[in-house]
Amino acid sequence: MTVYHFVGIKGTGMSPLAQILHDTGYTVQGSDIEKHIFTQKALEERNIKILPFDPENIQPGMTVIAGNAFPDTHPEIERALSEGIPVIRYHKFLGEYMDSFTNVAITGAHGKTSTTGLLAHVMQAAKPTSYLIGDGSGKGKENSEYFVFEACEYRRHFLSYHPDYAIMTNIDFDHPDYFSDIDDVFDAFQNMALQVKKAIIACGDDEHLPKIQAKVPVVYYGFNEENDFQARNVVKNTEGTTFDVFVRNTFYDTFYIPAYGNHNVLNSLAVIALCHYEAIDVELIKGALTTFGGVKRRFNEKVVGEQVLIDDYAHHPTEIEVTIEAARQKYPDRDIVAVFQPHTFTRTQQFLSEFADSLKKADYVYLCDIFGSARENIGKLSIEDLREKIPQAKLIEEEDTSVLKAHDDAILIFMGAGDIQKYLRAYEKVAV
Repeated sequence: MTVYHFVGIKGTGMSPLAQILHDTGYTVQGSDIEKHIFTQKALEERNIKILPFDPENIQPGMTVIAGNAFPDTHPEIERALSEGIPVIRYHKFLGEYMDSFTNVAITGAHGKTSTTGLLAHVMQAAKPTSYLIGDGSGKGKENSEYFVFEACEYRRHFLSYHPDYAIMTNIDFDHPDYFSDIDDVFDAFQNMALQVKKAIIACGDDEHLPKIQAKVPVVYYGFNEENDFQARNVVKNTEGTTFDVFVRNTFYDTFYIPAYGNHNVLNSLAVIALCHYEAIDVELIKGALTTFGGVKRRFNEKVVGEQVLIDDYAHHPTEIEVTIEAARQKYPDRDIVAVFQPHTFTRTQQFLSEFADSLKKADYVYLCDIFGSARENIGKLSIEDLREKIPQAKLIEEEDTSVLKAHDDAILIFMGAGDIQKYLRAYEKVAV
């Protein structure tokens, strides 16, 4: 029996892939840095061995799955290559693995993780489904019919896949360290579209997606009338959102989601459209939508005293805006406090004004130092450059988060893709 050894097993794609292989009966182990990362919890629950990096980990009879962050010169990979032990890169392995299922790639600049989690949850109610979500969650099910996975556009990684279906949530300029502009991003999605085998489910309200060319049907969803799947009569309240779905102008059904903001209606529409295309019973879809508990680091709430603390991965101006919008829907009468840590100097520099505009939608703003490495710092950019653009913003340190106690009965949203959670944890200790 092959032993799969993962180099970088705590990665957000690697960890769920290891979980899937373990769940379907394979022997799995891996290595990584010793620092605790949230993706390791699911591995530990399955008793999957996590080792410190060491060339001695590599033994004959293994197959090595290598994370993208690690070059061929990494000591473990180097040893495997020198001893003739097979080394397969994560994307190549995943691309081959999913071919034995009806597979669905979920991609887009924003909303990938939430939509992948929601689709996996709904499809499981109908048929055996394996899934890989970019929040570190994975599940392998013996005899799966479907494989639902998150496909990232960064460095065009998703071009390793030729999926049966693709859901495309939106196209937006991000990852300025790799993409040169919005046209470069569009080009990546256009190439991805040409690799899809059965159909594309795309958001027709997006500025760019209606221009996508494909060899397969493109089914559009959204709020606008020209979409194939349209949400109408949207009713929002503090409990969630209800909306009617019309399929090519014919009433299909009414759906309720315990979620907030237009972006969650759009994510649900994408899932409804795909399930409709696969002839999944509408009552199953409706029922499963009401029981979805969300994914990690997306609007995760915790009540501490009179305050609600929300942990969210929002790290792009568009994501900050929709997260604040969702909080306003759920908590219309309470102050919204944004605690934001910019992720990478290149992104902060590129979107400085847009970050300021989106954060101004909160009642109060606290900014943490930019999370990035010195080698990619652009000139003299600092968090001060962002603070100057937001009149009500203050700087906050991990060592002194107690200033947040002043916002009694408020909603505190900790946002970022770096280590913003350490600020959240520090505040939890002093909040009570």
